[in-house]
Amino acid sequence: MRVSAVQYHLHTIDSFQQFADQVTHYVKTAQEFEAEFVLFPEFITTQLLSIPTNSGKAATIDDLPNYTEPYYELFTSLAKQTGMYLIGGTHVIRKNGKLYNVAHLFTPDGQIHQQAKLHITPTEVKEWGIAPGESINVFETEKGTIALLTCYDIEFPEAVRIVRAKGADVIFCPSCTDDRHGFHRVRYCCHARAVENQVYVVTTGTVGSLPTVDFMRANFGQAAVITPNDIPFPPRGILVEGEINDDMIVTADLDLSLLYKVREKGSVTTWRDRRTDLYPDWK
Repeated sequence: MRVSAVQYHLHTIDSFQQFADQVTHYVKTAQEFEAEFVLFPEFITTQLLSIPTNSGKAATIDDLPNYTEPYYELFTSLAKQTGMYLIGGTHVIRKNGKLYNVAHLFTPDGQIHQQAKLHITPTEVKEWGIAPGESINVFETEKGTIALLTCYDIEFPEAVRIVRAKGADVIFCPSCTDDRHGFHRVRYCCHARAVENQVYVVTTGTVGSLPTVDFMRANFGQAAVITPNDIPFPPRGILVEGEINDDMIVTADLDLSLLYKVREKGSVTTWRDRRTDLYPDWK
C-alpha cells in the first residue's frame, strides 16, 4: 500500500483554476511515484478565500461552502483519471445551517466519502462557528480498511480505539497547525496512537501563509508516515518524514502484514493486552 502525503504550500491565488492547477501538480507528482493513496492537509481550501471578491471585501469562512461543487468535481476527476484514492484534506461544508470541517475520501470509481471532524478546537468554535461531527466511520478500500481523523481528533485516544475496533489498519490524519506547539501536539499523539493501537498513521500539514485570510496567516507543518515501535519497523517509528515547512511530497510503502504479525507476537501486544476488565472498551 503505497502512500504519499503532501506538504501543501498555502499562498495567495487569484482564481479557482490556480488552486486546481496546484492540486493537480501534487496529484501528478504522487502518480509519478506510483502512489495509491494521496493525503492532503486540513483546511487546504481556505486558500480559496484569498481570491479577490467583486465587492472588494475579504472572503470569510462562511463563503467557503460556495466552492464545494468545484472542489468535488476537481478531486473526483483526478481520482478517476489517476486510479488513486485521494484524501482531499478537509473542506468546510454547510449542512442544515451549520458549518462542518469535513475530510473527504475520493475513490477511483467516483465515490465521495466523508468524515466530519469530531473534536473542534476553541479557535474553530469561537472564530468560525464550526460544529462537531456526529459519527465515526471507517472505509473499506481494495488495499485495506482506513479511517480519517483530522488534526485535533488524533489527540483523543477513544476515537482511534473505535476505528481500530472497526477494523482500520491505517489512520490518515490531515492537519493544520500554526506554530511548533500545535504541530508537536499532533505529531506526538500520532506516535502514541500508532503504539497503542498497532496501526500506521499517515499525517501531513499545511505550510506557507495566507496573509489576507484570518487565522491562516501562519502555518507550521511536516508530513510523516508513522509506524508502531517494534522490531519490524524503524526504531523511531518513522518510515518517512518531510522537511519542516517545505513545499514537498513524501512517499512510503505500508506493509499491513507486519501489523498483523506484531499484534500476534510483537515485543509488546498493546491491542491484545487491553485491560477491558478494568476500563470500558468500545463495543
